[in-house]
Amino acid sequence: GAVASIRYLKAHNEVREAHQERAAALKARLRRAGLPVMPSVSHIVPVLVGDPVHCKMISDILLEDHGIYVQPINYPTVPRGTERLRFTPSPAHTDGMMDELAEALEALWVRCNVKRVGGYAA
Repeated sequence: GAVASIRYLKAHNEVREAHQERAAALKARLRRAGLPVMPSVSHIVPVLVGDPVHCKMISDILLEDHGIYVQPINYPTVPRGTERLRFTPSPAHTDGMMDELAEALEALWVRCNVKRVGGYAA
């Protein structure tokens, strides 16, 4: 169970490092695409959408058209206007998978007219 998982991760630092490397790789890809990746020191990669309808729509389209599941995070979990998609890449996610995700998100940002980096007030 959970205790065995914790023991395993404590004994296998390379798994934790691989998890962090994959998260960093995804963040870099999404930032290069001009997508608003929110700050995060964990393996979670939050991408700001800023609208609950678009957040759910993008999540649904990713699953239906690309077979990619992502959790949409909406109010009341986060404040209104900060709705986001929460990606959790793992060591099993390849560069190709991340490229596919980045390309799909770029197209959906255009299709749904979602703000990119620089489109939000500081």
